[in-house]
Amino acid sequence: MRKRSLPGQSNEQLVGYFIEIAVAQEYEQSYGSIAKYSRLFHQMQALVSELKSRTGDQRRLLIDLHKHENWHVRYKAAKATLAVAPVESRQLLERIAASNHFPEAGEAGMTLVALDRGIYKPT
Repeated sequence: MRKRSLPGQSNEQLVGYFIEIAVAQEYEQSYGSIAKYSRLFHQMQALVSELKSRTGDQRRLLIDLHKHENWHVRYKAAKATLAVAPVESRQLLERIAASNHFPEAGEAGMTLVALDRGIYKPT
């Protein structure tokens, strides 16, 4: 996946890119390499930071992805929107954790533990 210049992208393009990165992460986590997953992780972090920096904190656009067909996209969207939609995002994380659809169920469960213990504080 080619790295993109984020400031020049529209909000809609960034949401599409978010989906692409999440799907690629899912593949690399299961079948690929740690190095590629790590690069994708950093691309995702930069993308979410770009949305956050835009007027009105545009991470809220990712709430629509809470209903995406891909489990990994849903998980990543829930985590990315915890600061802007805490109730909805937490409910989704709880549903994913209870789903037994791994590895996302495990990741969601660990995110909930980190939230509950104050280890992870969404900003």
